[in-house]
Amino acid sequence: MERSTYHLEDTGDLISPALVYYRDIILDNTKRAIQMAGGSQYLWPHVKSHKAAGMINMQIDLGITRFKCATIAEAEMTAEAGKNAAVHIIVAYPLIGPNVSRYLRLAKAYPGAVFYAIGDDFDSLSILAKEARGEGMSVNVLIDTDMGMHRTGVPFEKLKALYERCAALEGLSMKGLHCYDGHRNDRDLNQRKALAEESDRKALDIREALKQQGLECEIMVMGGTPSFPCRTGQEQFYLSPGTIFISDWATCSKFPDLTFPPGAALFTRVVSHQTENTFTLDLGCKGIASDPAGDRGIIAGLDEARPVFQSEEHWVFSLPAGQELPPIGSVQYVIPTHVCPTSALYPELLVAQGGKIVDTWPVNARNRKITY
Repeated sequence: MERSTYHLEDTGDLISPALVYYRDIILDNTKRAIQMAGGSQYLWPHVKSHKAAGMINMQIDLGITRFKCATIAEAEMTAEAGKNAAVHIIVAYPLIGPNVSRYLRLAKAYPGAVFYAIGDDFDSLSILAKEARGEGMSVNVLIDTDMGMHRTGVPFEKLKALYERCAALEGLSMKGLHCYDGHRNDRDLNQRKALAEESDRKALDIREALKQQGLECEIMVMGGTPSFPCRTGQEQFYLSPGTIFISDWATCSKFPDLTFPPGAALFTRVVSHQTENTFTLDLGCKGIASDPAGDRGIIAGLDEARPVFQSEEHWVFSLPAGQELPPIGSVQYVIPTHVCPTSALYPELLVAQGGKIVDTWPVNARNRKITY
């Protein structure tokens, strides 16, 4: 990564560490994703990558009106940001315990938005249906389908039967399938496509069988960032990437076909020279995600720097013998390996354009609860 891409001017008063979003890069990435998808109407992006209303507003301005959320707080943030845009919002997480009533109260509070729940368990969805009936409501539901990740979702052999049972529950309105394949991390695009096509055929066959029985099953929300290019140009699908709009080091290094440059960097400073070939940044594990395992980021313009160890507020790097260390107090820009959990570590995102900080986006849904 070129340092010049992330260089900021007038940083004397900028507190480090800070997370900077580069507006021009993110705009370009989003426009490219829209083009690849065949139009903004085919995108259903995940907001967990940023949890910021500012990002949602930018995407709405580009014609995107469908969003996927992991928490009730994210859904509330999205509904508020999109209250003049008739947004469609999926809460892509099983509604259990108090989240059932929270979801119903939120949906009532924003009648201009279209909400969808997901589920993979008949008893849980029966509770949702019962509480919805008590509120005089009907909840749109997508059945969560296990595409092979084995985290949540119904396996294909049980999918049709569950869908049929749920369709008979008063209080639920069955709308389709939620099909996330987060395990699809094959480096080779052709391999990813072949595996995605195999699981897609199974999901489409089940959808067709349900429709032949007179059951509504129109919406199919498919995949994440790695499998995004596997389904572009297919009008029967909504595509649901999250990371791709901001991008990060893992996306760039793992998937050569996903040439979306990272649009976020951690602004940090050198605080110490411990040896002749080591230096320390003020960027500990409280400032950058430790998920996934392995290197947590790279320093733009210092490709030779290797992480030695990281503690809560410090990150020690080494350089080859004889290479000059960056001066104490100097600014560095770290591209996170995984931007999504990194974004959640900060109360606000600094928005840069033309080498200057031009805006600040609160990370509105960083906490689990806003109002509901």
